[in-house]
Amino acid sequence: MSEPDIQKKLDYDLIEPVGRRVVIRKDDNKRQTRSGIALPDSHEIPVITGRVIAISHELENDEDVTLKAYDKVLFDPREAIPVELEHDNRLFVVHIDRVLAIFRKTSESEKGRAS
Repeated sequence: MSEPDIQKKLDYDLIEPVGRRVVIRKDDNKRQTRSGIALPDSHEIPVITGRVIAISHELENDEDVTLKAYDKVLFDPREAIPVELEHDNRLFVVHIDRVLAIFRKTSESEKGRAS
């Protein structure tokens, strides 16, 4: 088998987490604050938000876990495992205990009840 044939067989296009884990695509690093202050390149702010792109079968079947695919989440990146599946390497396998929050939009009826 030639080297290109081997490389073709090693290229994967899907990742399925196991156990109590999810795969998160982290958001881009921001170089400007909301108020418009430009941050220097040498000052690295850890990006800990991203989108869930895959959920393990164990978590999908757990009624206590409300996480769904494409949810925007806040996660602790210290124990996140980077995955080299994409050229920009923004994928991470994260244990559910490291997902700290889920961003949700409230409906108009929920906004009225909160007042």
